[in-house]
Amino acid sequence: MAEIKFEIEEKMGILSERKGWTKELNMVSWNNRKAKADIREWDETHEKMGKGITLSWEELVELKKILNNMDL
Repeated sequence: MAEIKFEIEEKMGILSERKGWTKELNMVSWNNRKAKADIREWDETHEKMGKGITLSWEELVELKKILNNMDL
């Protein structure tokens, strides 16, 4: 299996923490591509990660619109 390369270019915020893992919103470059918004769980050293979701800038803008229209 090919190695997946990643670089966290900007840490946007932590959504939650549990047992040494944090669910974070970051701008991440995968395999030397343009960074995208990324929500996933990371260990304390950011060497191990859980499953997550990557969003383009356009998708992130649409998600923000949806969240702004919700009664939270």
